[in-house]
Amino acid sequence: MDRQVLAKYRIGKAEECLSSADALIEMEDYLAVLNRSYYAIFHAVRATLTLDGVDREKHSGVISFFLQNYVKIGVFDKKYSGIAQEAFEVRQESDYEDFYVV
Repeated sequence: MDRQVLAKYRIGKAEECLSSADALIEMEDYLAVLNRSYYAIFHAVRATLTLDGVDREKHSGVISFFLQNYVKIGVFDKKYSGIAQEAFEVRQESDYEDFYVV
């Protein structure tokens, strides 16, 4: 598949997740907001990796590759390192831990 087509598709998924997160804020469904916000980041990062012909199976692999190959060398600002890592950790906790409080 053409990388540009796949990257655009993944950006579209990221935009859908972000739109869902916005709607869920209005509904005060904050656990779902965390989930959709994380997936918006995840799909956007995968779109970026796609342009270089890279993909990873695990979420942690996607985030790790992004941090090592884009943030660390300065393609993206270092502030995105903390955002991506924290979003991943919060999504994990909010989706899988009992009694998680937002």
